[in-house]
Amino acid sequence: MKCEIKKNSNAWWVGGVDWNLRDFHGYTTERGSTYNAYLIVDEKIALVDTVKYYLVDELIERVKEVVDPASIDYIISNHTEMDHSGGLTRLAALCPKAKILASANGVKNLSRHFPSLQVTAVADGETLSLGRSTVSFHYEQMVHWPDNMATYHRESKILFSNDAFGQHIASAERFDDEYNGGVLMEEAAKYYANIVWPYGAQVQKVLTALGTLAIDIIAPSHGIIWRSMIADIMKKYWQWARNETKNTAVITYDTMWQSTALLAKALMRGLEDAGVPTTIYNAAVTPSSDIITAALEAKIIAVGSSTLNNNMLPTVAGFLTYLKGLAPKNRTGFAFGSYGWGGQAPKQIHEMLAALEWSLPVDALRVQFIPTEADIERAREAGRALAASIQG
Repeated sequence: MKCEIKKNSNAWWVGGVDWNLRDFHGYTTERGSTYNAYLIVDEKIALVDTVKYYLVDELIERVKEVVDPASIDYIISNHTEMDHSGGLTRLAALCPKAKILASANGVKNLSRHFPSLQVTAVADGETLSLGRSTVSFHYEQMVHWPDNMATYHRESKILFSNDAFGQHIASAERFDDEYNGGVLMEEAAKYYANIVWPYGAQVQKVLTALGTLAIDIIAPSHGIIWRSMIADIMKKYWQWARNETKNTAVITYDTMWQSTALLAKALMRGLEDAGVPTTIYNAAVTPSSDIITAALEAKIIAVGSSTLNNNMLPTVAGFLTYLKGLAPKNRTGFAFGSYGWGGQAPKQIHEMLAALEWSLPVDALRVQFIPTEADIERAREAGRALAASIQG
């Protein structure tokens, strides 16, 4: 059912809930997702975003609970991606007088998606009167696409923030104080780590610009609406955007005959010896998006692999490719692994971590066949040395 976002605001949530989504282009979404659309009712009526194509009927039903779709004057497209714009053609047909608005880049992109639609560009900072209330448009370039923008409803102090501050959560609850706060922050971290992380510099610019607005509600395009935890999520976004870390470690690896696994566990013990909390993941069974989430605030990221056909194992290569795209900064890295005769994997991992311009204070660890007690101790000592490098 529809939901008023703030009492007497006449701004309504009319989105769709995707209870069954489990993968979002390689990002595991165990809790499903919500595609949020919002309706502002005034003398002029504005719909902020649409939904993914298979949830358009839900959107239309919820809009009809508030107004006749034909009475909508504006459809605001904050972002081009099809999980936001998938309902545009259906809505345009139902709203014959509606003017479709987007950022300048949004107009370019939507013309490729929907050549038959007429879309008008709005400028960064431009305002639009709806009668008794006003909306303004705020570009969020590269958070996380060139066309992204947010829409701000001045009188109700609601920021329709687009992908910023989102989470992939399917829920009957709409607001942060109705949902489990710990889970909510975990999913917000996962969303940031897997989608927004490469754009920290741009995020900082956007946060600075949005800091000039009085905000009572943050209504993102995915997940739960923020009203009680705004200070908390803003603080986290600043920390993530600055690549701030904690003195913790993440180890990920894959192994053929458990030799690399033995090294990973010894490395973890060495880190823990020195007081560094450490989590460890087998890349063969843990999705990269989950490992990346754990790595968001970790100072040390260690990656290990057995050598297969003169290369690292495909699971580890896939993880490192994913990591490269997210381009985390200010980390300490470490490479390790076992081998039978070639031993190329640790060197390749080391080189990929070096390309990220991370600190690599400890040489890559290579162990042939089954680790001896001496090899296990070398791995444990590597953990202690990594810990010392971030504690000194």
